[in-house]
Amino acid sequence: MEHTRRNLLVNATGIVSGLAIGSYATLGEKDIGEPPDRKIKVIVCGGHPGDPEYGCGGTVAQLTKFGHEVVLLYLNDGGWPPTSSTERMAEAKKACEILKARAAYAGHANGHAIVDNAHYDDFKRLVAEEKPDAVITQWPIDNHADHRAIAMLAYNAWQKMGKKYALYYYEVSDGEDTLQFSPNRYVDISAMEQTKRAACYAHASQTPDRYYELQDNVARFRGIESGYKRAEAFLAQMQSPYDVFPLKEKYVLRS
Repeated sequence: MEHTRRNLLVNATGIVSGLAIGSYATLGEKDIGEPPDRKIKVIVCGGHPGDPEYGCGGTVAQLTKFGHEVVLLYLNDGGWPPTSSTERMAEAKKACEILKARAAYAGHANGHAIVDNAHYDDFKRLVAEEKPDAVITQWPIDNHADHRAIAMLAYNAWQKMGKKYALYYYEVSDGEDTLQFSPNRYVDISAMEQTKRAACYAHASQTPDRYYELQDNVARFRGIESGYKRAEAFLAQMQSPYDVFPLKEKYVLRS
């Protein structure tokens, strides 16, 4: 058999390409349960408005295109002088409309996240009220403290709620913000790039020219890894009860 670079990547990592929404790799459990055989609800957590859009806006667009419900749960409203909270929330609303998602807020202040027992409980209540089938959150080794905070809050909620839904992590500005990220899931976002771009550019106050180019370079690189033009990468949390992106025809979201 001829060993191409793509074949070597597949053989080395267990990635199987050719499906539009992602690839399957074991979660490290002997018996992984079946994902819900219905439309699902996914919460995507972000430290600030714009983080979910940049990190996994293409995946959000894929999910909502096929009728799944997505909530973008922001830790704070993004307000930071000279940009007001009102302006940032208006940008987030526009981005969510583009992605056909819904915005929600955890009520922290930008740059002043608090991770203590009371805020763990508050965040858990927010998640419990949404009744998600999956939560996608930021990576706990990010340079921004708000990103690390929401990762810990999301992990604690998952743990305290009995690990009853799937949990994943995503990256932003890999190398500049996210560090030491080793994904085991890839979602093909090639057909969703324009939608993702529009959602990111909805955050007009946040220098989207600079940050979109940076994040698109990440998407191109993850595409090289997984055999797509562009991809978003995720790390599935071990001990999740099921995988919402398994290699099974009936659950795969196709474009």
